[in-house]
Amino acid sequence: MSAEQHLLKAIQVSIKAGNAILDVYHSNFSVEHKADSSPITLADKRSHEIIIKELRQFQIPILSEEGGDIPYEERKSWNKLWIIDPLDGTREFIKRNGEFTVNIALVVDGKPYLGVIYIPDKEILYYAVKGTGAYRLENSRIIELLRKESGEDEEPGLLNNISNDSIRLPVNQSIGSTFTIVGSRSHSSPELERFIEKKRSEYGKVEFISAGSSLKFCMVAEGRADIYPRFGRTMEWDTASGQAIAETVGAQVLNMNTHVPLIYNKENLQNPWFIVTKPGYRRESWR
Repeated sequence: MSAEQHLLKAIQVSIKAGNAILDVYHSNFSVEHKADSSPITLADKRSHEIIIKELRQFQIPILSEEGGDIPYEERKSWNKLWIIDPLDGTREFIKRNGEFTVNIALVVDGKPYLGVIYIPDKEILYYAVKGTGAYRLENSRIIELLRKESGEDEEPGLLNNISNDSIRLPVNQSIGSTFTIVGSRSHSSPELERFIEKKRSEYGKVEFISAGSSLKFCMVAEGRADIYPRFGRTMEWDTASGQAIAETVGAQVLNMNTHVPLIYNKENLQNPWFIVTKPGYRRESWR
C-alpha cells in the first residue's frame, strides 16, 4: 500500500480512538497502575484495542505502549513497524486539562517516516510524511468526515480535502522574538531548571511554557517554541510520531550525548535524554 493510504488510515484511526478516549474522559472513570507505577485508565485500553484492530490490515508489526513486552528477538527483524501510544499524557487525562494525545508513527529502518498526533479534547490534528511536509488541521467538517467507520465508503479525494484544509508547518517563523523553551508539565527536573537558567544567562529574557504529552514536539514544529529539552525517562512510543512531524519541517530530535537522531525498535525501548530544536539552531548552544 502507498504512503497516502497508510497516512489516511492512521489519521482516521487516531480520530476514532480519540472519540473512544473522550467517552471515558467525560465519565466517572477509575485509575489503575501498571507494574512501573505509571497510571492507566479504560481510555488507554479502549484506544489501544481500536488502533491495533484497524492497523492490522496492513500486515505491518505493531509496537504499542500497552503491548511493549514483545521480545527483541522477535522485533529485531522488523525493518518496518507501527509505533503507537494509544493515550499519551495519561496524567494530563486524569487531571482533565485536555493535554493528551493519540500518537501513531510508521517507522522504517529505525527512522520515523510518518507521524500522526491527534488532540481529542481540542479536535486538532498534526500529521506528516517524510518528503511531503507536516501539517495541522482543525476543521470540524473534515474531522466529522474522518469520524466515520474506517473502510466504509471512503470519500474519493478525502486525503486531498484534508490537505487543502490544513495549514503547512511551521506557521510561526518570527525572528528576534523571545527565546522560548517548552517542557513537560508533569515531569520537571533539576536538570531542566539548570538548562532554563543557562538560557536566561545567554538570552536575557526567556519564556518557558509547560505542556503535556507530545504537544511539545508540535510546538517546536509549529514555530511556537525554539527548543524542547527532555531530561527524563521516555519510551519510543512517546516520541516516534512527534519526531516524524518535527524532522519533516527541518527541526532536529537528537540524543543529547551523541548528537545523533533518536532511533527506534531498539533492544531497550527507553529513549536517552534528547533535545528537539527548531531548524537552524546551533548544536553548541545546547548545554
